[in-house]
Amino acid sequence: MADSNYFIGLISGTSVDGVDCALVQFDGNLPSLIATHFSATDSLLRKKILHLCEGKQIDLGQYGQIDVEIGHAFANAVNELLEQVSIDTGAIRAIGSHGQTVYHQPTGKFPFTLQLGDPNTIAQLTGITTIADFRRRDMAAGGEGAPLAPLLHKNCFHSSTADRVVINIGGISNITVLPKDGHCVAFDTGPGNVLMDFWIAKNRQQTFDNNGDWARTGNTSQELLTTLLEEPYFSLPHPKSTGRELFNAGWLESKLQQFNNDIADADVQATLLELTVNSIVTAVQRVASPTEIYICGGGAHNAVLMERLEQGFDGRSVETTSAVGVDPDWVEAVAFAWMAKQTLEGQVVDTTAFTGAAEATILGGIYQA
Repeated sequence: MADSNYFIGLISGTSVDGVDCALVQFDGNLPSLIATHFSATDSLLRKKILHLCEGKQIDLGQYGQIDVEIGHAFANAVNELLEQVSIDTGAIRAIGSHGQTVYHQPTGKFPFTLQLGDPNTIAQLTGITTIADFRRRDMAAGGEGAPLAPLLHKNCFHSSTADRVVINIGGISNITVLPKDGHCVAFDTGPGNVLMDFWIAKNRQQTFDNNGDWARTGNTSQELLTTLLEEPYFSLPHPKSTGRELFNAGWLESKLQQFNNDIADADVQATLLELTVNSIVTAVQRVASPTEIYICGGGAHNAVLMERLEQGFDGRSVETTSAVGVDPDWVEAVAFAWMAKQTLEGQVVDTTAFTGAAEATILGGIYQA
């Protein structure tokens, strides 16, 4: 079955809640989502990963062990998915693994990015050729290394008759502007769910704000919102990318201290939701006037967030990517299956408009099973 067109995409995002595993079949270069599996991250492993993400004191022994432990978690997700669908590993041409980002520093003399989830371990435990480390080749070529999912957005969602924008709202938000003339751009706009998730976990011991229900009970603090929007990242020109290294608990709490922590908890949550909306809408309006707006990522399930985005875009319809053929929960996993296919076939991909890379390159390293 070596000539099959099955690939698997793997990613664990900024929220560090689990591994998204997608089985994808291709017709030419167009993917079809065949099956999916979500494997929740063990709470202790998640705690260890978030500690690494803080970028403070790091034990190299622990760092190395976590790399392999995440590799085991990714491999287990693949094996569980294949068991569910009764497909033999020999039918899968390759796995595309984004890994788990623990630190991303795209600026400075020696920019770098760190994604854990040892691909040697994944290849060994699954028996499937694994392609990983997509970001660092892009950075070597002068790019920011992220966002990369816009490569799939352009391939699958571009229209010759409509000006579109795809907004991915995970822990961090990014936009892909897809004008009908083909001159696409993409970049991270700032926080998506990461600050809202932190705040509700701290105050209500919940991992996320289901449907935005808690935010709905609060009122936006305009003073706090103004303070949050003073963050210089929001005014930087694109290409640009960001993550937990900037938008984290310390960042938020330093802002709240300016108000003597005198804002009601629910009002803070409402304001954080508004920060996500405002930063996305402002970023889009600076570079495009889309007629069609599509959302993917976990934010697509936040009803209040979706309502506020529609209002922010002057009532224009805001739909999920289901409307253009891909379930919003699985776009990123599909993207890395698609990238694995390009790499395995020796195809260069052009990230110049998305990450600022100087040239199109082949992304990722191949770990042969």
